[in-house]
Amino acid sequence: MLITTGVSNARTGAANTGIKQIKRTGRGYTNPAHYQARILLTSAARRAA
Repeated sequence: MLITTGVSNARTGAANTGIKQIKRTGRGYTNPAHYQARILLTSAARRAA
């Protein structure tokens, strides 16, 4: 696909990896609200950086 169109899926792959990493850091919380808060805080910190 890259050779034909010059387009790659690197951005999508990077976004998916980032999402998976955020979810990994939030695992272990028994309270769903704390889990959600951890995901939101981590994603907000990534956007600000």
